[in-house]
Amino acid sequence: MSLAARRKMAPPPGSSLKRRQTHHNEAIPLNGTMMQFFEWHVPADHQHWNRLGERAVELKEMGITALWIPPPTKGTGPNDVGYAVYDLWDLGEFDQKGTVATKYGTKEELIKGIKACRAQGIHIYADAVLNHKLGADKTETFQAVEVARDDTTRDISGEQEVKGWTCFEFPGRKGKYSDMVWHHYHFTGIDFNAANKRQAIYRILGEGKYWSDNVDDENGNYDYLMGADVDTCHPEVAADFKKWVLWIVKELDLSGLRLDAAKHIDAKFMHELLEHARVNTGQGDNFFAVAEYWKNSMSDLEDYLDAHSWKLSLFDVPLHFNFAQAAAEGASYDMRKIFDGTLVQAHPMQACTFVNNHDTQPGESLASWIPHWFQPHAYALTLLRRDGYPCVFYGDMYGISGDNPIEPASSPAIKNLLKIRAQFAYGDQDDYFDHPSTIGWVRRGEDTHMIGCAVVLCAGDQGFKHMFVGDGKSDEEWVDVAGGRKEIVKIGEDGFADFYCNGGSVSVWLRKGEAAETFAWKAEELRRMSQSE
Repeated sequence: MSLAARRKMAPPPGSSLKRRQTHHNEAIPLNGTMMQFFEWHVPADHQHWNRLGERAVELKEMGITALWIPPPTKGTGPNDVGYAVYDLWDLGEFDQKGTVATKYGTKEELIKGIKACRAQGIHIYADAVLNHKLGADKTETFQAVEVARDDTTRDISGEQEVKGWTCFEFPGRKGKYSDMVWHHYHFTGIDFNAANKRQAIYRILGEGKYWSDNVDDENGNYDYLMGADVDTCHPEVAADFKKWVLWIVKELDLSGLRLDAAKHIDAKFMHELLEHARVNTGQGDNFFAVAEYWKNSMSDLEDYLDAHSWKLSLFDVPLHFNFAQAAAEGASYDMRKIFDGTLVQAHPMQACTFVNNHDTQPGESLASWIPHWFQPHAYALTLLRRDGYPCVFYGDMYGISGDNPIEPASSPAIKNLLKIRAQFAYGDQDDYFDHPSTIGWVRRGEDTHMIGCAVVLCAGDQGFKHMFVGDGKSDEEWVDVAGGRKEIVKIGEDGFADFYCNGGSVSVWLRKGEAAETFAWKAEELRRMSQSE
């Protein structure tokens, strides 16, 4: 499929590219914004679903139109984040693994929280962890071969009998919703032989059984990641997953899914699963899916999109690593190249842009944290531009707990940028990427949001951009609502003006009247300036 054809495809619900209708016939705002509504160390107080409901109005007022919630399924214990999944059919309803509630609360509280969000027009995407299972109820004995960790296609033992934790009976659920009991033949591999207490990767043997071909080729074949690795080629597994996806979408009133560990799961099966959901939930292409394919490689991301006929989105991992490099290098980084090699540059319809997430937090498996000083830059580059579907991280808004705590930024920068996105970041976009440490762009506005905005980023010293904001704007007065600039800029007869930015900062310029109307603090600042003249 050509790039031109892909650009014409329907964007995801909540994207900034086209007004959409949901299956509930609710108009989605032009500029949609997703929030990842958790960080790795949210308190294990079983109150997070209550917080979800309590913050629904606040999130709506921020400009959030969709939430990616953590895995709602039962993990291996009451404090499990959800990625060590035990039972997909238990959403905090059954007494299993020492708890009824998940880390986040009960199923009843989850549904209540979602209803509060849906009442505010906020869509919900659930995190689907389909690659593996942990916390089996019993061991089983079966034949397997040990394989090399750095190349799982290379056998390093002969066939041997192993004992693995592969029997999942779900005694607390007693067959409600699904009566499937999982056995070793539903998996492709394990990483622990209970017979001799040996930790190693074992490929489970069976007729026609092998690692999936449709996965990333890291480590020879990256089907195996952790725990008991699910064999999606097994017909019983495929049937149960397809039944489950329809059930959870209906049960939780979901508008889509976030797909965990996508590069480890058979891409062909995942495509079939999503098509099954689109057709049988009645949502069609409005059913949104974004996959976590964690690789800084455009060719691999494009291959995965090809496998899905370009009908899903991916998180823009290359852009995140550009942000990490820019934050590390500071003024020496060439900001003109910030979008080079990124998904949002090449395939904006498929790009979910983000700054941080739960895995990039300090101390986590993919730690690559974007620090406070650069977060306003990164969020301006994701929230205030035309392309991509941006995702704001809970930890950047509310802070991070755990062994490596991080307080939320003291400035209201992200909230200000969210409000600007919701009300002003519309229309044609003119870029001024002509200086290594000072860049800018203008959004010209459109019929329903006519004002637009002018944005300047300085990674180094104070700078400015001479930018055109449009015809017919001569003598308009514009002010900064993001970066602390105090002057009033007057637009010239030619529609140009010099827009300034402090060093290491972001400035967003709006017409004075709209700035005062939108930001109470700016109205007060302008009032004081008027009195002092």
